[in-house]
Amino acid sequence: MEALVHGIMLGFGLILPLGIQNVFVFNQGATHKKFTNALPAVITAGVCDTILISLAVAGVSIIILSVEWLRTFIFLVGFIFLVYMGWLMWSDTPEIKNHQEANPFSTKRQILFTASVSLLNPHAILDTIGVIGTNSLVYTGHEKWIFTLACIGVSWIWFFALAITGKKIGQIDRNGILLKRLNQISALIIWGIAVYMGLQLFLNVI
Repeated sequence: MEALVHGIMLGFGLILPLGIQNVFVFNQGATHKKFTNALPAVITAGVCDTILISLAVAGVSIIILSVEWLRTFIFLVGFIFLVYMGWLMWSDTPEIKNHQEANPFSTKRQILFTASVSLLNPHAILDTIGVIGTNSLVYTGHEKWIFTLACIGVSWIWFFALAITGKKIGQIDRNGILLKRLNQISALIIWGIAVYMGLQLFLNVI
């Protein structure tokens, strides 16, 4: 029971802050007419978190990020991608007419973008390693499995809840004005994280 409660509390603590992954999943729920059309983003986010959490608990990710050049490369690719994604969201102008969807991402783009914001965000990876990976060390055997599954379960529930919330807001916003503002706020958040990542990259290089 302790491992279950610990995993749930830790999972919510890490996932609740407004990050790029959360923003993108929320937007997909808001901009699609049918909730099922936003499922590629939800499922991809859940799968990526499952992979990261599993690697963190297993200790594999620590070995990968201990390679300096690989860590720098991940920061560089993540920075470039976030700048590009921020521009896409800022320039997007949702228009809902005749019950049509507001410039939705295709299934392929949803999967690509969700995987990118999940796996090309070094800070999210480091948080997963530093927090979940470290906390998992106090458990062994079936308790470690319970802890790991609790963290993973929280991620899946959260992403579904985000998309559903976005869907409800999208139904209220019939003229697309709110969605446009949400996209702009999302772009600013993404650019802010990109700038922070760029500074970290610069400090690592010099």
